[in-house]
Amino acid sequence: MHDKVVRRRRAVLALLVTVSLILLTAYFGESPNSPLHSVQRGIVQVLSPVQSGASKVLSPVRDVANWVSDTLRAKSQRDQLLKQVDHWRQVAAENQAKAEEYPQLARLLALDDQIGASAYHPVGADVIGRDPLVWYQTIFVDKGSDDGVVDGDPVIGDDALVGDVTTVDPSESIVTLISDHTLAVAARVQDGGSGDTGLLVPAVGSLNTLLLQDLPGSAPIANGDLVVTAGFKSGTLEDLYPSGIPIGTVTGFDPNTLQNDNQVSVSPSADLRHLDVVQILTRPQATDVRAQVP
Repeated sequence: MHDKVVRRRRAVLALLVTVSLILLTAYFGESPNSPLHSVQRGIVQVLSPVQSGASKVLSPVRDVANWVSDTLRAKSQRDQLLKQVDHWRQVAAENQAKAEEYPQLARLLALDDQIGASAYHPVGADVIGRDPLVWYQTIFVDKGSDDGVVDGDPVIGDDALVGDVTTVDPSESIVTLISDHTLAVAARVQDGGSGDTGLLVPAVGSLNTLLLQDLPGSAPIANGDLVVTAGFKSGTLEDLYPSGIPIGTVTGFDPNTLQNDNQVSVSPSADLRHLDVVQILTRPQATDVRAQVP
């Protein structure tokens, strides 16, 4: 039964092929006025309106399909462009951050040469956070005990002393800035060779002003005098800062205040509010002999 069906289909196929060949031969062999050409023209005339109507009916369908295709293609292009925008935005932010860090790095290098920082085995660190409650008094850096950092290590940044390490974890540390009320530094005024020393502490109620206290009332101090670390312990100070690290400059000098209160106002040299990079001096006692206050 199956073989008969297959033979019939083959016979029908062969017949159709034969008829097609005969019609094609006759069509191309006849003149334009032949019956076959007339039949073709008649079929075209009958089907042409149908084709035109179908084209008009299907036109909205084609438009919708094209719109969907264009929309999907546009969405894909939009997603690609958004990824590119995010990439270049990130690149721009990184370049901006590097541009902002560069001046600080340049000043750090100059300070390194000035104080011979290599003798103190400095460890470079990036500022990775600030305490939201004491925004200008502590910072978090990305170096810790794994890098040789210990409590009390002095920290320099910008072009001056900025504070010292007060908490150490293996991979990060907390630095207390010189603007914090818990920090005090033995400091010296470079005032025409006298080199008067005192205790530098934050001014109450002012985040960007320090007070150099316990000065002689007759010290030859003037506005603009540089204040540097004294390099020895004083009173209850527990940390020994290397000598000669810039801290700030004398500002708003008042002879009466110096005479009566034995103190002057000092503005920090470092921009404590915008620190991005710092150096931690992991060996602050670079030499065995250091001066001590009796």
